[in-house]
Amino acid sequence: MTETSAKTSHRWFHPLGLFLAALFFTASLTPSLIPREAVMQGALGGVVAIIGYHIGRFLGVGWRWLELPRPADRTLRIGEWLLLALGLGVLIFGLSRVAQWQDATRTVMNLPPLEDARPLVILATGLFVFFALWLFFRIVGALLWAIDAALMRVLPRRIAIGLGLAATVWLVWALVDGVLLQRALRAADASFEAADVLIEPEIPQPTDPDVTGSAMSLVEWDKMGRWGRFFVTQGPKAEEIGEFYGPGAMDPVRVYIGRRSADDAQARANLALAELIRTGGFERSTLVVVVPVGTGWMDPGGHDTLEFMTGGDVATVAVQYSYLTSALSLMVHPEYGVEQARVLFDTIYDHWTTLPPESRPKLYVHGLSQGSYNSQRTIRLYDMLGDPISGALWAGSPFLSPLWQNVRDGRELGSTEWQPQFGNGSLARVINQAGRALPNQTQWGPVRMVFLHYPSDPIVAFTFDSAVRRPDWFTEARAPDVSPKLQWFPIVTMFQLALDMAVSLQVEGHGHYYIGDDYIDAWALVLDPPGWSEERAAALRAAYDKRGPAF
Repeated sequence: MTETSAKTSHRWFHPLGLFLAALFFTASLTPSLIPREAVMQGALGGVVAIIGYHIGRFLGVGWRWLELPRPADRTLRIGEWLLLALGLGVLIFGLSRVAQWQDATRTVMNLPPLEDARPLVILATGLFVFFALWLFFRIVGALLWAIDAALMRVLPRRIAIGLGLAATVWLVWALVDGVLLQRALRAADASFEAADVLIEPEIPQPTDPDVTGSAMSLVEWDKMGRWGRFFVTQGPKAEEIGEFYGPGAMDPVRVYIGRRSADDAQARANLALAELIRTGGFERSTLVVVVPVGTGWMDPGGHDTLEFMTGGDVATVAVQYSYLTSALSLMVHPEYGVEQARVLFDTIYDHWTTLPPESRPKLYVHGLSQGSYNSQRTIRLYDMLGDPISGALWAGSPFLSPLWQNVRDGRELGSTEWQPQFGNGSLARVINQAGRALPNQTQWGPVRMVFLHYPSDPIVAFTFDSAVRRPDWFTEARAPDVSPKLQWFPIVTMFQLALDMAVSLQVEGHGHYYIGDDYIDAWALVLDPPGWSEERAAALRAAYDKRGPAF
């Protein structure tokens, strides 16, 4: 090996790696589904830049390992300086265009243009993240070499390298996942539980004996959790509903069981059934089994609108399964949500099937976000063909949700991924701000499954293979709230969408921020209320808007 070659192989930074790092960083600045603030954008740039850097570095190592021809030393040095200059030019170009690229996303969401995209903050944050990760990988590399050197004293070289790599990966994973991550998640769980226990002084215990949490209730007020207490007390009452619905409006039935209300999932489901019977939930015309999001929060946009639409003649039952946000709940104890959703539905459904069909309520299921995912994993369609429920409304189904995957991937030719047509539309339909996937005259079957999804919702649109394959919604006619300037880049796009998931609640009516106006159309599609019209929908929107925002 020549002196120059030796220096090239042991230098601190690899020129091809730096060039690809600049390309990846710049690609991460281009439009995505959700607008991003400068620090988050810079952090994303730093993460993808270190990936690009190591791809370039490994390409160089692979070239030498294959003993492919190398250019002369002088030519190599010139090429390296050209790569560095070109990478710098690409980086400057990207930072100069970042405001335009952010505004391309903001425009389709009717947001004002950015006054300052803060490119220097993006660059500084990106460099900090890049060098922090670079240092981390250098430490891991040093650990690998130390383990390899120790093993090669007693083992053949190739075996030592293989065992050293496995040992290093195990040590790093044990440190990150077994120590740092798990301690952080346990601390978060304790923090969220403490917040859940808090009893807000502005929400007094109900005095109406028919309300869950009252002195006559089977559910203890101080064990319902903060979102349970909010849910059972803050919904619309008969008088308010009557202003929209007219004569005959009723107080809705809301049953909520906190995680601390009973010791296990089945005990909480049994308590929910008993409280639902006590409050007359099975005497209403409509009964909805809801799976809340991870924290136990129930979206007023989905529940208040339903109660206005039915004149209050509806009962809603839900059980909390976690204190954490949906994302953290899936990381800490993903099985809790599925187990609780399954036993709650089975308990309610089994009792419902014993009631006379002519007098029992129509039964529906509903969920938002992780609640939608858990609900879909709960429903056993084939097991209830003899006595099916009336339907379901799922909003913001995470990309791994089983029924949503079937609808999306099994869509009819010619329909889009962001608004798929599933079969003849008699079982499942998709609705969003752009309307519904099928015309009104299409006949429903006995079960109505409706998916409310925003095309700009990254939690719905994300797929892991977007790292290596352009998703169909990039090539189809673009949805109204997805920028036509959005481009696909290998690896980078997957990380863009991952960041979009983390900031998906930024814009009302887009991303993962579902609003009452769109729930109204979705519930109307599920329930088909008598005499429903665009005028009635507009009147309901006005009535709901008077109640204020959901957050």
